[in-house]
Amino acid sequence: MSIFYLVAFLAIIFALMTIFTKNPVHSVLYLVVTFFTLTIHYILLNAQFLAVVNFIVYMGAIMVLFLFVLMLLNLNEESEPMKSNLVKIMGAVAGMCLIATFLGAFKVITPNNEMVVGNAEIGLVKNLGKVLFNEFLLPFEISSILLLTAMIGAVLLAKKDPKKV
Repeated sequence: MSIFYLVAFLAIIFALMTIFTKNPVHSVLYLVVTFFTLTIHYILLNAQFLAVVNFIVYMGAIMVLFLFVLMLLNLNEESEPMKSNLVKIMGAVAGMCLIATFLGAFKVITPNNEMVVGNAEIGLVKNLGKVLFNEFLLPFEISSILLLTAMIGAVLLAKKDPKKV
């Protein structure tokens, strides 16, 4: 249990560093480390599939994309607009709502939930595959056709028209 608390402490520290860092590139790098700590949490909770998806999709693709976009934008302090007091007040109200949500969630959570304690193999990839290919085969196939259609559409949109060249 001490590993869980150590990783939770690190996740909170790096999340706060993501928010309060002035340099956007450093902020994205802190967000990558935060996602890594969340991957460790998924492993500790016996959810290997979520850990792998979090590692590959969020850390490997989305955060690297954010980092490249920020580097290509070439942000500097002269181009950043000044924030008004209304935006600061709205941010403070949103932060207080987030704190109220966390307090409500912590009040409801019980450490000995029967759903989690009763089934130790609930997050394994083998069980997810059985459910996915038995009970949810049709939605899985429909989503694969939808993704294939989106990929073909993206290729056709990116293709240059030979008449205009």
